[in-house]
Parts: sequence; structure tokens; C-alpha cells
Amino acid sequence: MGKKRTRKMRGKKTFGYGSKKKHRGGGSRGGRGMAGSFDHKKLKILKENPNHFGKRGFKKKNVKKIRAINLKNLEIEAEKLGKKRINLSELGYNKVLGTGKLTKPLEIEAEFFSENAKIKIKEAGGKVIEPSQKLNENHASSEKNL
Repeated sequence: MGKKRTRKMRGKKTFGYGSKKKHRGGGSRGGRGMAGSFDHKKLKILKENPNHFGKRGFKKKNVKKIRAINLKNLEIEAEKLGKKRINLSELGYNKVLGTGKLTKPLEIEAEFFSENAKIKIKEAGGKVIEPSQKLNENHASSEKNL
């Protein structure tokens, strides 16, 4: 009985990889590491890690969304509701802009007003009610009661 032939490639210069240039370094795998992730390796990287590309990190806190409405649209809303006093926070808005004309005197309560909107509301005989004014009115009425 003879010895079992070993399967190790002793004495074989390239160990089954063809010429000595193949299976060498970074070039045979298209660059080292993440090289080529924007061109020839893009699909591979997206498959392995779909969130690799794109924005990550911090988001601004306390960003106040301004939902604005113009005077011309506000007058239409007032006609639909049939009210003379409108609270914009109930309608989902927080700022009044001055595009359009008011033909009826309206009392408008909102967080923010553009200067042009304030002028036009007062010209039409209406009233501008801001949160700071509301606090002052409540404070003054409570002092009178004392």
C-alpha cells in the first residue's frame, strides 16, 4: 500500500490562480476597501448597505412651520364660516399676508401679521389681535377686578 497523495499545491508557484499577475493585490479586486463605491462597486454597496449614500446626522430642533394665508383667501373663509371674528389657529394657519383687499371689517386673531396685512385690516375697519395684545388685555382686566 502506498501513501495517499496530498492535495496541497506544494511547489506550484501560483496555487491555481493562473499567471503570477492574477490574484495579487487591490487591483484584482477593483481597489481596496470602499474604493469604487461611486462607480464600479456602487450596486454591490447598495445591495449590502442600502443607507450608505445620502444625508445623515443632525436635524434642526424647534423649527416653527409658518402656514400663511392671504387676505383675499381669508375673506372667502370668513364668508363660508359666517363670522366676523376669525381665529386662524383654529383654521390651521398662523400668519396673515397682505395680498388682496378686505371689503368687510373683520377681527383677525393670529400669531403673525405682515405689516401690509395690518394696514389693510385697519383700513377696512377691522381689528388685529396678536397673542401679546391678548395677554396684555387679560392682564389689564384682571387688575381692574382687584
